[in-house]
Amino acid sequence: MTAPGWVVPELREPVRTIGGRTFDFDHRIAVMAIVNRTPDSFHDRGATFALDRAVEAAVRAAEQGADWVDIGGVKFAPGPELPAREELDRVLPVVTQLAQQSDVVISVDTFRPEVAEAAIAAGAGVVNDTTGLSDPRMAAVVADSDATVVITHSTAPPRQELPVPPHYEDIGRAVVDFLRERVDRALAAGIPESRIVVDPGHDLNKNTVHTLELTRRLPEVVALGYPVLAAVSNKDFVGESLGRPRGERLAGSLAVATVSAMLGARIVRMHDVVESVDAMRMVEATLGWRAPVEARHNT
Repeated sequence: MTAPGWVVPELREPVRTIGGRTFDFDHRIAVMAIVNRTPDSFHDRGATFALDRAVEAAVRAAEQGADWVDIGGVKFAPGPELPAREELDRVLPVVTQLAQQSDVVISVDTFRPEVAEAAIAAGAGVVNDTTGLSDPRMAAVVADSDATVVITHSTAPPRQELPVPPHYEDIGRAVVDFLRERVDRALAAGIPESRIVVDPGHDLNKNTVHTLELTRRLPEVVALGYPVLAAVSNKDFVGESLGRPRGERLAGSLAVATVSAMLGARIVRMHDVVESVDAMRMVEATLGWRAPVEARHNT
């Protein structure tokens, strides 16, 4: 029996083989670690831009218990255009070396079909598309592989300033309608339900008030029937909610990741691996999905 206040999603395909691992999302919350091979990432400010640093961070995340590692070469936020060749040069060596050293699930954070195709060939098992299949070629690339796709809600092209502040008549409905349409696009391209994950896109083309409401209404996204990814770590809505600058958002990030899990998210995308893994394993233990490592207290 699940405690009141918890949302246990009715998933179309709860047991998923992603990369080389199998997940039962009826009883598991996966932690996706983040490795940005970018000089201008919003959180780590280029700390893992050097190839050796990126590979080291990816391997360490796997050793620390991350279920999968998300590797990105271009941030979503506004910035100068980066040629596809340079994005490939950033992500492919990390994907290749991580695949050689670990069985952790590898995802590539990209909106370019050519980058996704090359990363899949190099060992990536997930394409994390923050534009929600805005390029129709992306769906074809995923359909022609065994990879899982993360379909994310966003309303504007990446790397560009929004022309006007974002506005939604109903943020929950807008996100659900968008994701439903993009899922239909994926299915029509030949991607099976068992290889689809959805992401409501915390902070992507949304202000803090939008993102907080969207988090409260996460069960509406969960009701689509696909595993929901909550990418909440260290984002501006956490900082603005608490008045915390970058570098001081860990507690807030863990809190909103836990709330997201309680409301039905089954994957959380996080920077701080050890703390995030502990938090999600504790959620699982509390729900009775995971036995304690030991149970000696008062015995």
